[in-house]
Formats: sequence, structure tokens, C-alpha cells
Amino acid sequence: MRILLVNWQDRENPLAGGAEIHLHEIFGRLVLKGHQVVLLCGGWSGAPPRTVLDGIAVHRVGTRHSFPFLARRYYARHLAGTSDVLVEDVNKIPLYTPRWGAQRVMTLVPHLFGATAFREFAAPLAAAVWLAERPLGRVYRRVPFEAISESTKEDLAHRGIDPMQVEVIYPGIDSAAYTPAPGARAAVPTFSYLGRLKHYKGVHLVIRAFAAMQHRNAVLEIAGAGDYRARLERLAASLDLGSRVRFLGRISDEEKLALLRRSWALAFASPKEGWGITNLEAAACATPVVASNSPGIRESVRHGETGFLVPHGDIEAMAAAMDRLAADPMLVESLGVQARRFAESFTWERAADQTEQHLTRVLAMEVPV
Repeated sequence: MRILLVNWQDRENPLAGGAEIHLHEIFGRLVLKGHQVVLLCGGWSGAPPRTVLDGIAVHRVGTRHSFPFLARRYYARHLAGTSDVLVEDVNKIPLYTPRWGAQRVMTLVPHLFGATAFREFAAPLAAAVWLAERPLGRVYRRVPFEAISESTKEDLAHRGIDPMQVEVIYPGIDSAAYTPAPGARAAVPTFSYLGRLKHYKGVHLVIRAFAAMQHRNAVLEIAGAGDYRARLERLAASLDLGSRVRFLGRISDEEKLALLRRSWALAFASPKEGWGITNLEAAACATPVVASNSPGIRESVRHGETGFLVPHGDIEAMAAAMDRLAADPMLVESLGVQARRFAESFTWERAADQTEQHLTRVLAMEVPV
């Protein structure tokens, strides 16, 4: 197959996240299977306009802000007619690729913002994001979808997409890279957050829950970068948490692995995610997760088996779950064993195989008139 991907970013972009990792893990493997893959995406200041990543030929056009205005024209001039199927990865504002004139279009959806945009952006920008998603059910009504969770499939159904058009294919995890390490668990109860420091990620809820814990010798380590960091630091200071809360900034893959291994639990309080790959990375390291019982997240954590799910925004419930783990190292270990077993059932190879099969079925479908 000749596959054209359209996404706002590639994995080298400084603002890349889980959606870009997901895209490259799957379609890089399809290149190894003999398929031709091209990615049209935005760039950033100083980025080369063309490169090859994971065997994928990358075309960078404009920047994060100008890409949606330049992408369709670039496609028409340089890429139209060069692929068997166009795959749009909708993880920000939709680009409405069904209107681009490609014969075959498939849409890959990690998750959509919906009303959560108002938790992150100023009202005018949030309204623009919310409004941009509104035509989804109409513009994409005849397009096959691939969603990364049942929660995303349900979200699409609420927006007018026929559930019969949506194939759920869970992401994978590199369980050979993310592994437990005997003796790596910290001596004192240590909790961690790993991800972007954005308001909508709910890191402030994690800090407040940590402050409400009964175990005053516990430690919280926060890894990641983002424009919400300064406010989170001020919050931790206002709660008189001192050196018990450590902001690590952006960390390397080696530091990330060490953090997940030494943690007693990963804490995650987002109101909505497509899936929660970090939860599976922690699980692969035999580290339980304490998380909000939110769409997407609830599918990457098994309550009472690989960690604990609590009502989103319930600080007391999250603090109680963290206290329960802090008081019982044997519980941490038993949940960790089950978490590792759970994580091993998700592989990128499986996700790539299922995506290949889905694309094959898409190409066999009758072209909508």
C-alpha cells in the first residue's frame, strides 16, 4: 500500500507527544512490512522541510500555527494522486481531509478535545477548537475510523459517526524497554507524574491529593515540561510541601525508566485521554497507577488489579488511594506483578498488524459517491 499520513506534527517536533509516538510506532512498522508511507505535517523554527523518520518520508509545511492553512494546498501541488489511502490523524483541530479530493480517506483518532478545551485555552481559542470539531459528524460521515479506545469510539458516536464505521485498535507498549528492576523501588513511598505540564492534565489535582495524604514522608516527583509549571510550583509552595515535591523538568528516556521503576505508583488526574500510554509504561515497569476514572484512562488501568481508579476531581479519594499504597509495600508489589502481566498483552506489533488489516479492508470498500 501507498499510505499518506496527515498529522500536525512528527515525533521530532519539540511539542510532540503520545499521538506522534503512536503514529510512528505503527506506521514505521508498516514500512518494515513493505508499505510506502509519507507523512505531511507541520514544522518548527529551524526544522528541515524534508526528512526520513522510521522509514517514513516526512514533508514539513509551515509551523504549528500555519500548517492547517497550508496543508491542503501543499497536498494538491505535491502529493495528490501519490497514495492509495490518505490517513488523517485527528489529534488537534480536524483538517477536513475528506474534502481534499483523495479517493480513499481513513481517519485515526486518539481523542478529541470537546469541552475540555475550555480547561486549557482562553475562552476565544477554546471556542474555536470546540467549533472546529462540531462539523465532524457531517464532514466525516462516510469515512472509516480507527480509534484507540472504546471511550473515543463512544465520543465519535455522540458526534454523529456510525459506530459500525469505527475500528478500535489499542496502542502498544515496548515491554522489552520498559521492564521492572529488582531493588529499584524507592525506600520511601514515592509517587510520580509523567507528562505535559498543562492545566487540562490535572497535575494540580495530583499535588492537592498528595498534600492531603496522611503519610508525610512520601515524595512526589513531577517530570515534564509545559506552560503550567510555574503555577504548579506556586501551588506546591502554598501547600508547604517543600522538598517533598520535586520538579524534574523534561527528562531523558533513561531517567524516565528509572523514575517509573522507583515509583510506588504513577498518579494521573486528566479528565479525558484517548488511552493513557504512560499508564501502560508504568505498568510494564511493575508500577501501579492511581488515576481518574475518566474516558480513555479507565481502559488503561484495571481497578484493584493494576492500580486504582477514583472519581475525577475527588482529591480525598485520590489521597486515600495513595495512602493505601504508601502503607502497604506488599500491595504495591502484588499490583505491580499484575500490571506487568496486563502491559505485556499490548504490543506495537499487534497494533500495526491490526492497522494493516483495517487499511486492507478500507481499500476493498466501495468508494462513496
